[in-house]
Amino acid sequence: MAFYYDEPSHTFGEYLLIPGYSSEHCIPSNVSLKTPLTKFRKGEEEPAISLNIPMVSAVMQAVSDDKLAIALAQEGGLAFIYVSQPIEEQAKMVARVKNYKAGFVVSDSNLRPTDTLADVLALKKKLGHSTMAVTEDGSPNGKLLGLVTSRDYRVSRMDPSLKVSEFMTPFEKLICAHESTSLKEANDIIWDHKLNALPLIDDNQNLKYFVFRKDYDSHKANSLELLDSQKRYMVGAGVNTRDYEERIPALIEAGVDVLVIDSSEGYSEWQRRVLQFVRKNYGDTVKIGAGNVVDGDAFRFLAEAGADFIKIGVGGGSICITRETKGIGRGQATAVIEVAKERDKYFEETGIYIPLCSDGGIVHDYHMTLALAMGADFMMLGRYFARFDESPSNKVVINGQYMKEYWGEGSNRARNFQRYDTGENQTLTFEEGVDSYVPYAGALKDNVALTLKKISSTMCNVGSITIPELHENARLTLVSSVSIVEGGAHDVVLKNSTQVK
Repeated sequence: MAFYYDEPSHTFGEYLLIPGYSSEHCIPSNVSLKTPLTKFRKGEEEPAISLNIPMVSAVMQAVSDDKLAIALAQEGGLAFIYVSQPIEEQAKMVARVKNYKAGFVVSDSNLRPTDTLADVLALKKKLGHSTMAVTEDGSPNGKLLGLVTSRDYRVSRMDPSLKVSEFMTPFEKLICAHESTSLKEANDIIWDHKLNALPLIDDNQNLKYFVFRKDYDSHKANSLELLDSQKRYMVGAGVNTRDYEERIPALIEAGVDVLVIDSSEGYSEWQRRVLQFVRKNYGDTVKIGAGNVVDGDAFRFLAEAGADFIKIGVGGGSICITRETKGIGRGQATAVIEVAKERDKYFEETGIYIPLCSDGGIVHDYHMTLALAMGADFMMLGRYFARFDESPSNKVVINGQYMKEYWGEGSNRARNFQRYDTGENQTLTFEEGVDSYVPYAGALKDNVALTLKKISSTMCNVGSITIPELHENARLTLVSSVSIVEGGAHDVVLKNSTQVK
């Protein structure tokens, strides 16, 4: 007969941390959230790749493109560019992140000299930018002919059909710098000449970048940015179990730092074959994670197959309906606890530490701290990042509230049958994800900063200032449904609500 587990599986919302002793050194400003991304051997100083914050973004069309990858790397985390797109397009996204120069912005508001004031106003309404480059062909890297800013026109006194060439600031009157100019030199020019923006051009007068005055302080503030040995932002990418022999070389050529197999089920021959392909062709020089798993046996399978990190979670994502459609999965908290036990056992046996990524089941910020306390080294987040300006999905108004579109890779919209590869299906025969909306939350930087403050504060409450200390010191308790109610506001009339709890 079938095997039955004695205990039910639990979610993060069913646990609380027990406060522990906090010394005088256990304050949020002393907390380090640095954590390993890839495996390492006992005695090694550090792994090949570490994160400065325990966050990576999900391999999803609605979450992880190059724009979000840059924003997340600036905060110390790492994005995995989504795989459900042509190989060339994914490789281009990776290359854009690797080629991005911090502080040097490729122009996304561009005009031709033959465009009109009406075109200027339409572009400003669409993108919200007041500085627009006028190039010969209207491209981001065309020959620079001038600039248009809000000081160059007055809507009330000018005809909307007026050509840009008639009111732009021409190239001859611009202060520009060569593309070889360093960021420090560019900022000095901006301050010396009281500019808002400095165009950087090549020897042929082609526009390469802008450096903006407003970005100066934000660049100074990115103390945790995740950089490679050449001071470039780090980025990951997803691969599937179908076209990996072509996709992986293209991503490596584009400069990807780490790969992950994007699949709903990690305990499979198909994932082992991908890992074997990487090890056979690249040895340990290419780093690749695998998953997802929910128990110790599956963890050990992928560990022995050569995974650099392993993702935990089946059916716990907010847009995932795998448990409903297939009756398979496990409560995320129980899955993390059980896999972490096996990871620690494997470490004792082999001396190899394989980082764990908790993927799914995060509803509230404190769930992240619980995941870390239960043994995860970092979290993969989808819904969390989908809410921000930098995610690639559309911002829409639903019932008077700003929302962002968010859809699962198992939905028909994603058309990502490869993620649910059973070795024979060539199409998505039924959905395992939904198409939805999430409340718009603004800029990634502001939200991530707040979340990290919460995590750091909670870690201090349990007497830990590093994630390894949290693994050792955390004490957790299951809570009843009644105590969950007790944990929120109750038996009062809230000032912003007429509801009595």
